[in-house]
Amino acid sequence: MSGFILFFVLSQFYPILYPITKVLSFVFIALLLLDSILLFSKKDALLASRNVAERLSNGDENKVEISVRNHYPFSIAIEVIDEIPFQFQVRDFLLKYTLKMNEGKTYQYTLLPTERGEYNFGALLVYVTSPLGLIKRRFSFDADKAVKVYPSFLQMRKYELLAISNRLTEAGIKKIRKISNNNEFEQVREYVQGDDIRTLNWKATARKSQLMVNQYQDEKSQEVYSLIDMGRAMKMPFEEMTLLDYSINASLIISSIAMYKQDKAGLTSFSKNIHQHLTADRRKIQLVKILETLYRQETNYDEADYEKLYSNISSKIKKRSLLLLYTNFESLASLKRQIKTFRAISRKHLLIVIFFKNTEINQIIQEKANNLEGIYVKTIAEKFEHEKRQIVKELKKYGIDSILTEPKNLNVNLINKYLEIKASGLF
Repeated sequence: MSGFILFFVLSQFYPILYPITKVLSFVFIALLLLDSILLFSKKDALLASRNVAERLSNGDENKVEISVRNHYPFSIAIEVIDEIPFQFQVRDFLLKYTLKMNEGKTYQYTLLPTERGEYNFGALLVYVTSPLGLIKRRFSFDADKAVKVYPSFLQMRKYELLAISNRLTEAGIKKIRKISNNNEFEQVREYVQGDDIRTLNWKATARKSQLMVNQYQDEKSQEVYSLIDMGRAMKMPFEEMTLLDYSINASLIISSIAMYKQDKAGLTSFSKNIHQHLTADRRKIQLVKILETLYRQETNYDEADYEKLYSNISSKIKKRSLLLLYTNFESLASLKRQIKTFRAISRKHLLIVIFFKNTEINQIIQEKANNLEGIYVKTIAEKFEHEKRQIVKELKKYGIDSILTEPKNLNVNLINKYLEIKASGLF
């Protein structure tokens, strides 16, 4: 258009340009009309959709698919913009490719949410140009779709499948030798890699012409409670997820494993007050209840009141149970303020205190100090790391077991501890 204006101005000085420019301008207008007819004459000339699950798994990579199909009678160039929920801060999502007549393509990308809640997708926008390339037509699909981000049910399913197929060792779970006598014969089944060869049933192996093993079951109907501190100490973020969300994910996973082992799983969340208490059960609906309860957990990160937790445990958990307390202590002094309550709980139940290594401090410790300030910072970091180890020793002094773990290794370390306790027959 700018070129035509320029040539019309120049034709005032060079009259020969006027008829040429006039003809070219009419041709250009005709091409615009033709391009408009090509793009807008067909209502459903292009179809597109976004395929995303109704629920996303927190802390995991969730797949999203975009499908586009061309129903124009010619090839088109398209640009696809997906309005991704603002929580992901993705502002440059753009796909560009061409589609032949009646051709369809599917593009896949992943989203990794780091907090629970409701996420809203905007519209799926597709801009189409014909071979002439003069005009773009915009299509809009799947506007305003809401999805919920739940605790990590993908990891829960992963560990469930590994447990069912007796392949937990593939996820870093140790093969623990049973030292208790609280198990009984359950069935004879086919040998799976990782089974203890001492359980081979030679008579059944001879009959079936393949390796068969005796399977034993642990004592059933024991209660496992996840006690989740939703106070200020759990607000600290590591790799964009808070310690609280790491703990919520782990609670869901260990509840699933416990129920697979025929134990009962329960839940208590607390901070200044008791937020939620779910009595231990092993019915199938229990895992759904735990998932929904964990999804709805909200907190303003008040200071945790452990005395109220003790009161709740005393009144609602009558049977000796395994209590997995997810919390965090940065200093020995902060633990000593609560040790009296922990000792009271541990007299009636098997208490495991789970707290976290500060991975950012570990990085400082590993780095070489090049100046006086660096030496000072590294010394302070080592002091904090030493305090964590002292907390473990202080708990052990009173007969309270603990797990000191990096947030990313929480699931594996927790399952190992649970299986170790089951094998030892401590509860």
